[in-house]
Amino acid sequence: MEIMSFGDVPTPRGGNRLTYGKAQQRTKEPMRIGTCLHEGRARIVRDDGDRLVLLPEGFASGVRALIADGRLDEAATVAGAPVDPSSLTFLPPVTDPDKIIAVGFNYRGHLIETGTPLPDYPSLFVRFASSQVGHGQPVVAPSLSGEFDFEGELAVIIGRPAWRVDEADAMDHVAGYSCFAENSVRDYQAHARQVTAGKNFLASGAIGPWLTTADEVGDPSTLELTTRLNGAVVQQDTLGSLIFTIPQLIAYITRFTRLLPGDIISTGTPDGVGFLRDPKIWLAPGDVLEIDIPRVGLLRNAVVAEGAGA
Repeated sequence: MEIMSFGDVPTPRGGNRLTYGKAQQRTKEPMRIGTCLHEGRARIVRDDGDRLVLLPEGFASGVRALIADGRLDEAATVAGAPVDPSSLTFLPPVTDPDKIIAVGFNYRGHLIETGTPLPDYPSLFVRFASSQVGHGQPVVAPSLSGEFDFEGELAVIIGRPAWRVDEADAMDHVAGYSCFAENSVRDYQAHARQVTAGKNFLASGAIGPWLTTADEVGDPSTLELTTRLNGAVVQQDTLGSLIFTIPQLIAYITRFTRLLPGDIISTGTPDGVGFLRDPKIWLAPGDVLEIDIPRVGLLRNAVVAEGAGA
């Protein structure tokens, strides 16, 4: 089969600030921004390299509004209050996206391990916002299943409305990127041809910690994604292995729906998933899952049993 092609697209380039450490000069646009609970209230938080900063409480109602209003540049430079990270509870960077669209079978290695033919078009499904938690928050292993699997992915966060977008213009609609744990309940996923049930258990996945702006990330095809389970690498690949690139996905999705600011596209998982291993590896209470994408962020979540404080 031939892969659907929309042509080649130049992608923006940017900086490379990785972790908290020595202070660095802030440019106009590149940054990492997220959402957290602080003293019981949802607040916007910015990573300034050597510290975390709470943006003024009245600055914006949330990250989605900030994106929709075209104020990410302002958020990069507005004065804020330094905050102790231990006082924060991270939420998804965009807590209220209009839609989350995920992509299946989008890495060549994953196609091979599943025995899936090369697709002509992207395989898409939706996730509900309630199925995702923030960085550092418990991911819930459902009591109804013993087949809870890990899937590390890169998420794309849309920056401005997109409808019938050409591939050549698609990257102009990207605000930034985040780490995404698109975990699956495999037996429920296999109940029918549609995978909705297995992909949407409450608090089964995670996203964050940050929306890292496109200018900071640069060319997303050069990113490397690593999934670690209890410190051991279980998935690793580069975004250059995607079958359908980010511009191709945006062009295809906007053929049938209008992407809005704050919408999320999760771009697919590499090979190495647990249900195809021998022996199989399932997520279990007590496990720690990490999705590590340098230049984007490090998403870490512990797995808990349903009802155990979840």
